[in-house]
Amino acid sequence: MRLGVLDVGSNTVHLLVVDAHPGARPLPAHSHKAELRLAQLLDENGSIGPEGVDKLISVVREALDAAEDKGVEDLLTFATSAVREATNADDVLDRVRTETGVELQVLTGAEEARLTFLAARRWFGWSAGKLLVIDIGGGSLEIAYGIDEEPDAAVSLPLGAGRLTAAWLPGDPPDPADVKALRRHVRAQIARTVGEFSRFGSPDHVVATSKTFRQLARIAGAARSAEGLYVQRELKRRSLEDWVPQLATMTADQRAELPGVSEGRAGQLLAGALVAEGAMDLFGVETLEICPWALREGVILRRLDQMATT
Repeated sequence: MRLGVLDVGSNTVHLLVVDAHPGARPLPAHSHKAELRLAQLLDENGSIGPEGVDKLISVVREALDAAEDKGVEDLLTFATSAVREATNADDVLDRVRTETGVELQVLTGAEEARLTFLAARRWFGWSAGKLLVIDIGGGSLEIAYGIDEEPDAAVSLPLGAGRLTAAWLPGDPPDPADVKALRRHVRAQIARTVGEFSRFGSPDHVVATSKTFRQLARIAGAARSAEGLYVQRELKRRSLEDWVPQLATMTADQRAELPGVSEGRAGQLLAGALVAEGAMDLFGVETLEICPWALREGVILRRLDQMATT
């Protein structure tokens, strides 16, 4: 059957359409995305303003039209940290439901981490052993660890690249003092969680998902996306440590000229790099592998599992 998943994230609203059957690998059929940057549309009270809600409703309508055009039979819809943490989340969800008919499921941070972990586990298989999975989104950082399809530990931290850029790095290029302060903040937040994972022992394989990690791996020399999903892509901590000081001196326009870096994400790449570097350092990771599947695929896989048992 043809499934669609509508992901209202902190950076983008993304519709992914796949041909999917229980027991088979979902095959991408169509992708429709719009950069909305909800995490940066929050006002001083933490609310998504009327203009932001209007934009969200417009983008959801466009995604619904695209899903209908592509013959989607079952549309799974969810929202992540930007909506989850908005002080007017209930009002936003009510307006979206009233004006589009879409009932957005708001995922908790722990659910995000678990579903992303499920996607990584299915991609790499049981032979990968104990997995440590790291995902940097626009609004939050998710970390999960385990040997089964359900992680033994899963946390979500408010360390998304978009959120941190808006709150900590106003300059372009950023002030070195702001970069230093953000680095200190990121590492203090991550360090609080390390003990929760270390008691399970060292992972056999460390993987990362998200556009931030894909872009960091690309500028560090990984294969282009055009070379396909099945090409192994890695990011080494040493390479990342070399790149962070360079990114800190660049403007957003200069970062956008780097290989694999999109103009829309260039402004928040430094914050994402500081989070990635902090996570790899504090968890003792020298090399991680980029996983093509992430949260959206995890939502699809969970739905297929549910179909298989009914």
